[in-house]
This record gives sequence, structure tokens and C-alpha cells, in this order.
Amino acid sequence: MDKEKKYDFMTIGSATIDYFIESDQSIIASYSTIKAQNELMCFPYGAKIEIDDFSRNIGGGGLNTAINFSQLGFTVASMAKMGKRDEIQGLIKKHLKKFKVNTETIIQSESHMTGFSVILVSFQGDRTVLAHRGANGHIESKDIDYEAIKNSKWLYVAPLSGKSNRVLDTLATYAKENNVNLAINAGTTAIKKGHQYFSNIIKAAKILVLNKDEAQLLTKINVRPDTKTKKYSKEAIHPDIIAMHKKLRTNSKAIIVITDGKNGVSAYDGKNIYKCGEFPATVVSTLGAGDCFASTFTATIEKFGKNIEKALEYASVNAASIVEHFGAQEGFLSFEEIQKRLDSNPDFKAEKIVLE
Repeated sequence: MDKEKKYDFMTIGSATIDYFIESDQSIIASYSTIKAQNELMCFPYGAKIEIDDFSRNIGGGGLNTAINFSQLGFTVASMAKMGKRDEIQGLIKKHLKKFKVNTETIIQSESHMTGFSVILVSFQGDRTVLAHRGANGHIESKDIDYEAIKNSKWLYVAPLSGKSNRVLDTLATYAKENNVNLAINAGTTAIKKGHQYFSNIIKAAKILVLNKDEAQLLTKINVRPDTKTKKYSKEAIHPDIIAMHKKLRTNSKAIIVITDGKNGVSAYDGKNIYKCGEFPATVVSTLGAGDCFASTFTATIEKFGKNIEKALEYASVNAASIVEHFGAQEGFLSFEEIQKRLDSNPDFKAEKIVLE
């Protein structure tokens, strides 16, 4: 760790109160076309649906990742924007302090309330999120404590919503100019600005993490399903995923990571592709798994150097622990606990695929 820096990690992203609603009456409907596949969570229109479980938790990408970094042993501060006059802000600050996350960089809004989400959880454990962004969507450049970023070894940017995306380019430029490592977990709102805009941000990043849908949107490359004559699933890695990685890394030195749910995850360092499956888990809720994966990957690179295989394995184990709990911040593991789980599952390994 850099002793000249005040924080190992500064996170910036959303802060929310999450209301979890679980109902076994949800219906999962799937459809496929030659170009795409998708699943929908459905409820009968106009019906009264019984709730099987309910809880309230503090969440949001900025907070989830900050707490994970802290649990992994790093010094952390978090930048998130909350309503100045609502009671939720006090609950969130108290929660962060419990996990030793510095709250001096929290931004207070005079005109917007703290964000909240209603999470509909299916009987399979997957979820659909109804999100009110609130103050999360209104982070401005004037709100940001740039000196605190300068005093951090890493700036980790969780998905930014609404108008907050306008600061992303400024943050990336500032991090690069001030020798701050930049990790970005891209969000859909920023990606919709297009590859040309986002390529400038990728150039400044050390790590970029996207899910498959985000990668498709950004690169305009779709992952084709198997057909009668072509079985892409039997290849070591889908050629469209490889094409995405290469396009995203054009004129960049970032490690590109693309997650693909049950199909695992892949990473690209400009030379080799690395592939890792899902670590075995009993799924209770998938909320927060993406935040946990991306931040654990980044933390492992910081802790152990540019060992992408180890980073994929550690991130997969920690994310698997999260999905076994009903809450985005329940189940975080330390590095030692992650290693113990890997030792108990010696067959779980990331794979390096040398590209021709």
C-alpha cells in the first residue's frame, strides 16, 4: 500500500435504502430469437400478490463496494450524494462508520432526497429492481472533493445514474493526471453515450468491468446463440466475447472484464483471455453480486499484483458468498476466508486462453 496516500480506495457511486420483497408467485418467462435471448419476471396484471419475505437494507454501488474494500482490509472513503434533510442519511452514515468507511466526503443535497429501491426477488433468487435515483442522479463536479481523490491510491467508480454521468470524464481525467489508479464498473446510462465517448474514459482506466449486456451495448457486438449448424457454446470462449474484449481495449491498457451470469466471466489483458466459471453457491438473492465481484477483482489486483487468474477466482468466491444471503452487503469475505473456500474446492480454477 502507498503510505503517502490517505486512502487505499475512494469509491464514488450510489447510496440507497433497499426494500426487498420476495414472492414465490412470480412467473419467469423466457424467449429466444436468432439474435438474442432474454428472461422476464412477471405477475398477473391487476392481481393482489402475497409477499413471502420482506426486509430493508442499506445498499447502492458506492456503499456496497466501499464496505467490501474495508472488509478486505483496506482504508476506504466513500463519495455519495444524499438528501440533507431526510432521516436516511443519518442511518447510512452510521452504517458506514460501523464498517470503518470514512464519511467526510459524503455529499449533501439541499433539493433531492436520498435514493431508494424496491427489489422484487423471484423464487429462483434473481431480482428485478425498481429504483428511484434521488440525489444519486445529481452529483456535480462542484460537489466532488478532488483533494480526497488525489489522496487515494485508487478511485473506484460504481455505476453513476442520471446527470451524475456528466462527471465521469472529469473524474477519469483527474485520476490520470494525479497518478490515481482508476477502476470503473460501467453503468448503462454512461454507456449509452457511445463507444467514442467512453473510449476516452477507458484510456484512463486500469480496470473496466461490464456485464455482457453492457458490453454488447457499448461495442454494438451481439453474442449470437447456438444454431443448428453452429455451436458457439462448445468453443473455449465465444468469438463474439473475444471481439468485444479486443474492441474495448483499443488504444487502452486497461484490464477488460466481462461478466456473463451463469456462464461465468472473462478478462482480457491485451494478450490473453482469462475465463472463470461461477463458484458453487445456493442462490438466495443476486443483488450486490456484481458490485462484490468487481470490487473484489480490483482489490485482489491491488493486494497481489496483476494476477488476473487469482483475481477472477477470488472475485467469484466472494460474489458467490453474497448471493447466498438476502442483502447486498451480507456475506462479504476476507482474503483469508476466500482462500479457505478455494482450498476446499481445488478443482475451481480460472483458465488462461492464449489467443493466436
